[in-house]
Amino acid sequence: MLKHISKIYRPDSYHGTAQKSPFFEGWFFKLVDSAKSNIYAIIPGVFFSEDHAQSHAFVQVLEGHTGKSEYFRYPLTEFRSKKTQFHIEIAQSNFSKDKLELNLSGKNWQIHGQLRFKNLYSWPVTLLSPGVMGPYAFAPFMQCYHGVVSMDHDIQGDLSINGQVIEFQNGKGYTEKDWGTGFPSAYIWAQCNHFETPGVSVMVSVANIPWLRSSFCGFLAGFLLAGKLYRLTTYTGAKLQKVLVLGKRIEIRITQASKRLELIIEQQTSGMLHGPYEAEMAKKVTESLNSIMRVKFFDNEKLLFQGEGTASGLDVNGNLDEILLDEVK
Repeated sequence: MLKHISKIYRPDSYHGTAQKSPFFEGWFFKLVDSAKSNIYAIIPGVFFSEDHAQSHAFVQVLEGHTGKSEYFRYPLTEFRSKKTQFHIEIAQSNFSKDKLELNLSGKNWQIHGQLRFKNLYSWPVTLLSPGVMGPYAFAPFMQCYHGVVSMDHDIQGDLSINGQVIEFQNGKGYTEKDWGTGFPSAYIWAQCNHFETPGVSVMVSVANIPWLRSSFCGFLAGFLLAGKLYRLTTYTGAKLQKVLVLGKRIEIRITQASKRLELIIEQQTSGMLHGPYEAEMAKKVTESLNSIMRVKFFDNEKLLFQGEGTASGLDVNGNLDEILLDEVK
């Protein structure tokens, strides 16, 4: 019991010890070089299936401009983690909050090198709100839990990718994670920290959340501006006023008291990733890393921020009718 409680207050660390199948846990490292010429997602994780032959560790790679991806699969014996902090090893690759070291050799990708992360901005963990899940982190029966490891940070180092050295020095990164029994039946996730104004970062997630014998549309949004994180979420009393998908255009509006966050995301190149569905990691997650995000943020109808972000992450999947919401005044 004490171990379970301690993990709640360490959302970035590994939660899978002694979990029953089905269970998955994955970390999402978004890497963008200073010129935005190279955009990658590196996704290490582990999957436990009721069909034990399907249980394995993995590292996924997605390239943002082409949508090219690869899934590196490893036996569970190649997965190792530290108990009291976020540090995992998968085969010869290492991952932690402030560093990753990659040694990946696959059919299409040869990736080697080390990157370090500086000036991280983590989602606050408090006694009653341990991370982005808030009080829902204490619920023992959630289908999927979410963690934001860093809303925004600087990258140092380089990677050799298929023999070419890619400099990530002075690049920007973002890191988050998910764990639980599976992905929601419908969800939209978007993220961007590449605006003309330095230090601005946005993350929003809208999903159909199973709850007891029913479900509800839950959402999480964080807007980082001038060193202050504005949290607009289901548990903070925010209201979801609009969720529209119009072809490759997604519109979301969230209000909370005097605050209003408006997003328009234009989907660009997408690639296919594996996600936890039923008894397998199925290749049916469509994700973009180079979408365009237009943001407006108001307080008492005063426009505090307006900007267009590039190199934006976007993930739109499932039966969207479960979460779509036409404009509510």
